Amino acid sequence: MTLTLDQINTASLSDAMRALDGVYEHSPWIARQALAQRPLRSLAHLKSIMAEVVRNAEPEEQLRLIRAHPELAGKAMVAQALTAESTSEQSRAGLTQCTPQEFERIQQLNAAYNARFGFPFVLAVRGPRGTGLTRQQIIDTFARRLHNHPDYERAEALRNIHRIAELRLNDKFGAEPGLGNEVWDWLDALARHSEPGYAEQGQLTVTYLSEAHRACARSIREHMLACGFDEAHIDAVGNVVGRYHAATPGMRTLLTGSHYDTVRNAGMFDGRLGIFVPMVCVRELHRAGKRLSYNIEVVAFAEEEGQRFKATFLGSSALLGQFDPQWFDQKDAQGTTMRAAMLHAGLRPEDIPGLQRNPAHYLGFIEVHIEQGPVLSELDLPLGVVTSINGSVRYLCEMVGMASHAGTTPMDRRRDAAVGVAELALYLEERAVIDGDSVATVGILNVPGGSINVVPGRCHFSIDLRAPNDTQRDTLAQDVLASLQRIAERRGLRCTVEEAMRASAAPSAYDWQQRWERAVNALGLPLCRMPSGAGHDAMKLHEIMPQAMLFVRGENAGISHNPLESTTNNDIQLAIEAFGHVLRQLA
Repeated sequence: MTLTLDQINTASLSDAMRALDGVYEHSPWIARQALAQRPLRSLAHLKSIMAEVVRNAEPEEQLRLIRAHPELAGKAMVAQALTAESTSEQSRAGLTQCTPQEFERIQQLNAAYNARFGFPFVLAVRGPRGTGLTRQQIIDTFARRLHNHPDYERAEALRNIHRIAELRLNDKFGAEPGLGNEVWDWLDALARHSEPGYAEQGQLTVTYLSEAHRACARSIREHMLACGFDEAHIDAVGNVVGRYHAATPGMRTLLTGSHYDTVRNAGMFDGRLGIFVPMVCVRELHRAGKRLSYNIEVVAFAEEEGQRFKATFLGSSALLGQFDPQWFDQKDAQGTTMRAAMLHAGLRPEDIPGLQRNPAHYLGFIEVHIEQGPVLSELDLPLGVVTSINGSVRYLCEMVGMASHAGTTPMDRRRDAAVGVAELALYLEERAVIDGDSVATVGILNVPGGSINVVPGRCHFSIDLRAPNDTQRDTLAQDVLASLQRIAERRGLRCTVEEAMRASAAPSAYDWQQRWERAVNALGLPLCRMPSGAGHDAMKLHEIMPQAMLFVRGENAGISHNPLESTTNNDIQLAIEAFGHVLRQLA
């Protein structure tokens, strides 16, 4: 029988515990402590409370919870001694139909894992979409996690236990995240467009105006029209713009969206989640025949990642009237200019100035984005409200020394460009830590034409600096560039530095942040306020209109810019519901 929240809230403790039996494997203490906090406001509230109980438990209790779980395809499965829930999950994952080779491999992994960590490997085999991982995906994840640090792996085991519990609660309450499933599938379908050299390896790479990028734009536009947008077009910079009209003409517009380009070998949620969440909300309005008191404009920004050309935020910069004509002459790695790439894609660069938006016509800008960090994952919370976006500055640099024979050049006679950059990288690490909340990265480090027996005479590298406010960022940058100059002079090197991007910190507009907070509260979830260390299109729109962002928890400890980037259908569903709540507040 399907449970209801009213039944759990009004039942006796023993009856309620019996109803929740099996959610956490052989661990009724979790339900007991969670039920002490009744009344429960929502199913999401119950999930959050149960995860909090585990998080606040003593380490030994957490370890006992992990050890209460059976090995995958282990002795308990063979002996048919699993709980009903584990039997169903392992069977649905096909672990009862392993080939002899797969079964042998899993047993080897079980033995190695137990020897390394002292507890069984725990994996939510139904996966982030809820439809199940393949046996190969399970084996690959098993092998990958075997190399984790013990503390990290213990936390990863608990995160998977919470996902298992979430899926079991969904089953008990008959809760199906229908819209979350749809958006997941839309994201998965869009990720099939990838560039040559990556697509063949199953990797996602979509850089500005590549064929894959243009295919994505066409797909998004068609999808917007299918969702019921009144207009959808690809503009002069490659943005895909969809508009859903207000109930009456002449009303102001809510602007939302995110980017659809990717880094190389990316995950499928970065940026794109913030396109499809508002799209599905518009579709639901269209299906209900409902118009609001304002227009909704969803923009799939063409470029945010800075992967093909040096300039970044091309899509949102065009909306601000800040598209620099000098960018047209920038060249990619193949020597193609941005202007040539635009003309090849059928765009009209001369029309870009006309894309500038008048902020008087807009209510503000909101953006949904995967967190790209570990905070929400560590707190076991699906959503977080962004308080501000860190300011950042990027430099592209070249260190020049003297290439010489690695065997005959004495150590005190060398002018090693790579070692000079290595020293700078260590300084960045030490200097950023002083601030507590600044970050500094050398993300590109390349010795062109390097050879194993040659002292590097040239080194290309990048510097990425970020801080919660512009003053802190600028002080950090000043110190880093001064250190770079000192290192070069002391080592007999010379260095060129080109500023590639500078973005101001963007604090969220108070009233818009409050709308996100009310939406999260309405879902029955604890409120988590947090800054964004990553840059987003919202930080550009912040320059001309109020903005605020909602973060969605990432799987795999929140990793991003990586194929392991992921989130669950349930967390997407909650983001959709929060977005819908903000639409209702505005209406």
